[in-house]
Amino acid sequence: RETSNTAGGGTGHALPVRTPRFSSCFGVVMGTSVKYSSRGPALIPRMKSKHRIYYITLFSVVLLGLIATGMFQFWPHSIESSAEWTVDRRSVHDAPLTLAVACTPALICALNLLLQVYIYPLQRFVDDVGVPISSTGLSREYNDLLSAISDSDFYTDDVTRACLFVPSIDVLNQNSLRIRETAQALATLPRWDKGMNHLLFNMLPGGPPDYNTALDVPRDRALLAGGGFSTWTYRQGYDVSIPVYSPLSDEVDLPERQPGPRRYFILSSQTAIHREYRVELERLKEENGEALLLLDKCSNLSQDMASARKRCYKAINMSLLTVLGARLGQATLSDVLQAGCVPVIMADSYILPFSEVLDWKRASVVIPEEKLPEMYMILKSIPPRQVEEMQRQARWFWEAYFRSMRAIGLTTLQIINDRIYPYAACTYEHWNNPPVVKWSSVNSPLFLPLIPPRSPGFTAVVLTYDRVESLFRVITEIAKVPSLAKLLVVWNNQNKSPPEESLWPKIAVPLKVVRTKENKLSNRFFPFDEIETEAVLAIDDDIIMLTSDELQFGYEVWREFPDRLVGYPGRLHLWDHEMGKWKYESEWTNEVSMVLTGAAFYHKYFNYLYTYKMPGDIKNWVDAHMNCEDIAMNFLVANITGKAPIKVTPRKKFKCPECTAIDGLSLDQTHMVERSECINKFASVFGTMPLKVVEHRADPVLYKDDFPEKLKSFPNIGSL
Repeated sequence: RETSNTAGGGTGHALPVRTPRFSSCFGVVMGTSVKYSSRGPALIPRMKSKHRIYYITLFSVVLLGLIATGMFQFWPHSIESSAEWTVDRRSVHDAPLTLAVACTPALICALNLLLQVYIYPLQRFVDDVGVPISSTGLSREYNDLLSAISDSDFYTDDVTRACLFVPSIDVLNQNSLRIRETAQALATLPRWDKGMNHLLFNMLPGGPPDYNTALDVPRDRALLAGGGFSTWTYRQGYDVSIPVYSPLSDEVDLPERQPGPRRYFILSSQTAIHREYRVELERLKEENGEALLLLDKCSNLSQDMASARKRCYKAINMSLLTVLGARLGQATLSDVLQAGCVPVIMADSYILPFSEVLDWKRASVVIPEEKLPEMYMILKSIPPRQVEEMQRQARWFWEAYFRSMRAIGLTTLQIINDRIYPYAACTYEHWNNPPVVKWSSVNSPLFLPLIPPRSPGFTAVVLTYDRVESLFRVITEIAKVPSLAKLLVVWNNQNKSPPEESLWPKIAVPLKVVRTKENKLSNRFFPFDEIETEAVLAIDDDIIMLTSDELQFGYEVWREFPDRLVGYPGRLHLWDHEMGKWKYESEWTNEVSMVLTGAAFYHKYFNYLYTYKMPGDIKNWVDAHMNCEDIAMNFLVANITGKAPIKVTPRKKFKCPECTAIDGLSLDQTHMVERSECINKFASVFGTMPLKVVEHRADPVLYKDDFPEKLKSFPNIGSL
C-alpha cells in the first residue's frame, strides 16, 4: 500500500501513480411489512399484569443504557490535565523569527473583507521529563510558512481582533511527532476551545504501515490544511487540500523549457508502486519502446540522502531528482510541475491540491486506475497543441501556488477568506488564468470592481479608409452619446490624406485622427496611447443606424460585464456534419456565439492581447486576407474568459443603405466562405473551440412595456 515521492525530471510526462483502491461496504437495512385489514391493524392481545411489569422494567433498563451510552459518546472529553507539562516559554523577540499574528472577529472581518490571522508566540513544549514533543523542533519549512503569514495582509498581532489562529507547533511531518503529547500541547493553547477557528498545516500525514491520508493527531474542530487527502478523510468546504512542498525547489534550478515534444513521452520515476501497477507499466514499456521511460532506485550508489533522491535506468545514473515517500500526496507532483511536464494522475480517491479553486483539467490528465492498460492510447489522443497549453498551465501552477511555503500558505488563507466573503472572492479567471500581459498602464477587466464607474466614459475607435461622408455621419451620431469621452479615427488609407481639420464635424469631446503605416484590419485593435478609458467602442465607418440610446445602453451593459464583448450584430458558429468542419452563420437564429466588432464594446486590455499575445499566426493571417479580425477577437476573449459575448438590443440589420457593392469588404462574394475558413483556422491554432453559445440578449427593462416613452431611460431602441 505504498507509493513514493519521486520527481518528474525534465522530460516527458511524469506519472504519479498511487496505490490502494479503497473498497466500500453498503449496509442494507430491510424491514418486514405489516399486513393491515380493511379495519386497521390487528389488536394486540391483553397481557397479564406480571408480564406487563416485566416488559416495562426491561424497556426502562434498555432505554437508560442507551441514554448513558449517548452521553458518554457525545459529552466533551477534555485532554489530560496539563499539570504534568512544563512549558519553557521564550519571548517572541528572542525567537529566530518574529511572530505576532492574529485573526479578525466576524464584525471586523466583515468591515475589512480580509481574514485576520493570529500566530501563537513560539514555545518549546516538553513532557514531565523534559523531552520535546517533536524530534525536530521548528522545521525550516514551517518557519518560512509562519514568516510568510506574519508578513502578509492577513496578519494581526492583536489577539482580540483575530478570527483564525495558527499554532506555532510544527505538525508538517507526522513522522517527527509524538501523537498523544502533541494533542495535549495543542489543548494547552489559550484559545484552543476544541480547535474552533484554528488552522493546522500538515504535509506528511500517517505513518507505516497504513499511511493514513490525514493527520493522526486529535485535532477536534480545527481546520486542517493537509497534503494527501483522500475522499474518505477530506471534509469538503472545511479542510484545504495543499501540495506537499518539495525542498528540491530551492536546491535545483531547472532550465525553463518551452512547451513542446520531449525526448520521452511518458516518464515514471516512482518507487514502491503496487506490484500489479508496476507489471502493467512494464508491459506498456515493452509495447511502446522508447516512448515510455521507467526509473527505479539506484542500486549502485551509496545510501545517503543525495543518492536516495536519484533514479537510475539500467544502472545508468539519471539526472532526475525526487523525494521518496509512501503517501497519497507526494512532492513528486510539485517536481513534475516545476519541470513543465503534464502530470498524469492515477489515484481515484486523491484530492488534488487546491482543487477547490484550481481547474486541474487544464494542467493534468486524470485517468481512472482501472484505465491503466489504456493510458498510452489515452495520452496519444490528446492534440499536441493542447499538450503544449497544459505544459504552460502546469508550469504556471507551480510558479503561482507550489513554488514556496509562502505561496502554499498564502493560497490556503486566500481560499479560506473566499469562503467567508464569497461576494468578494477571487474569480475562476484569477485562480486559473496566467497573467498574460503585465503592462502598468492597463488593468485586466477580470480584476475590475464589480461595476466600473460611469464617469470615465468610453473611447470610440472608428476604422475608416475613404468613406468620408459616412464617417462624418457616424461621428455626428456617436457624439450624441452622453458617456462618450473621446473619439479616435484610425485612418487606414496610406494613399490619401484625411480631410482638413476644418471639415470635420464639431463635437463636444476630443477628436483625434491617427494615420497608419499599412492598411491592416488589425490596426483597429492596436493599443493606441490615446485610448485612456477602460471601455472601447469599436465601430465601423458605415454603422450609421445605431441611435444614441442604443449606444448608451450598450455601454451600461458593458459596465456590468467588463470582461465580455458587448455588441450589436450577433453571429453564430455551427458544426457542419456533412463537411466535418465549422461553419459561419449570419442568418437570424435563436443563438449567438459572436458579436461583430463593427459595433461592440470591450475592455482595452484585449487590445494588448490581440496585438502582442495573439496565438500562432492568426494576426498575420487576418491582415493577409483582410477579413475575420472580429472573429479573431471573439476567439481571444472567449479563450481568456471562458464566457460568451452579450448581444444588446434587438437590432439585426446593419447594412449601410448608401454603400455600393464595391464599398464594403463584407459584401464580397467570397467573404462568407472565408469567414467559415477563419473559424476552422482559428480553432486549429487555439487547439480548441473556445466560442460559447447563448440564447439570450440584453434589452432595456421597459423596452416592450406599455409605458410612457418619456419615462423610459432608453426610449429610442430600434426594432430591427
